[in-house]
Amino acid sequence: MIKIRNVAFAYGDHQVLDGINLAVKPGELVGLLGPNGSGKSTLLQCCNRLCSPDEGTIMLDGDRVAGLPADERARRIGYVPQSESGAFPASVFETILLGRRPHGGWSPSPEDREAVSQIIDRLGLEDVATRNVSELSGGQQQKVRLGRALVGDPAVLLLDEPTSALDLKHRLDVMSLVVECVRTDEMAGVIAIHDLNLAARYCDRVALLSEGQLQAVGTPDVLTARTVRAVYGVEATIYEHDERRLVVPETPIDTESAD
Repeated sequence: MIKIRNVAFAYGDHQVLDGINLAVKPGELVGLLGPNGSGKSTLLQCCNRLCSPDEGTIMLDGDRVAGLPADERARRIGYVPQSESGAFPASVFETILLGRRPHGGWSPSPEDREAVSQIIDRLGLEDVATRNVSELSGGQQQKVRLGRALVGDPAVLLLDEPTSALDLKHRLDVMSLVVECVRTDEMAGVIAIHDLNLAARYCDRVALLSEGQLQAVGTPDVLTARTVRAVYGVEATIYEHDERRLVVPETPIDTESAD
C-alpha cells in the first residue's frame, strides 16, 4: 500500500500541490484526473522521489519512501514516465532488462533474463523481442516501457499518461494490460490520465485534482456534471451505459459571463 499524507510541493512561489491525502491498496488502480498544470505528474514524481515534497510524507507498506535507498526504491516502485527524451539503440529485450538492474547491477543473472522473457510473453512482444525499440509503433513502445517497469516485480506502479499518444485500439490494449497486471500482481496502481471515460471504465477509484488540491476522491460515480464543471470548467452530460459512466463534454464555461 502507498499512503500520501499532507503532501505539498511548490516550484518557487508557484504552489503545485497543497495538502494531498490519498491511499492506494494492493490490487487497486486509482486514476489521477485534472486539467494540465493541476499537479498530476508532480504528485507521481513525489511518490517516486523525482521531486522531494516540501511538506508531508509518502509511505510504502509502512516505510517512508524518502528513507529508502535508491536501489530499494527502484525495486519497489515501477514508474512509466509521460515521455522520454529520445530512444537509445537497444532491443526490446535489452530495454526491459534495464528494469532488473536494481536487483543485481549491470551483470544480468539467468533469473533476470527469465523474468524479462516472462514479461515479453505476458505483454505479447515475442515477435519484436530482438527489434530496436525505435522501430516499433507507439503502442508497442508503450508496452516496452510498461514491461521495463513491471519486470522488477514492484509493489507500486506509477503511470504518467501512458495512453496520451496512442490511438483508440492501443489505448484500450494498454489499459487492459495495466489493469490485469495490477490485479494479478497485487500492486498499488496510480495512473495520471486525461481521458475521463477511460478512467471511468478501468479505474477502481478516481482522484480529481484542481489547482493543487483534491476536489473529489471515490469510485467513478464521483464524475458528475458538478465535479467536471468545477475541475475542468466544462459543462458535461453524464450517462450510464452497461453499468459504466460516460462523460460527454458539452461546452466550456464562459467565466467572464459567470463573473
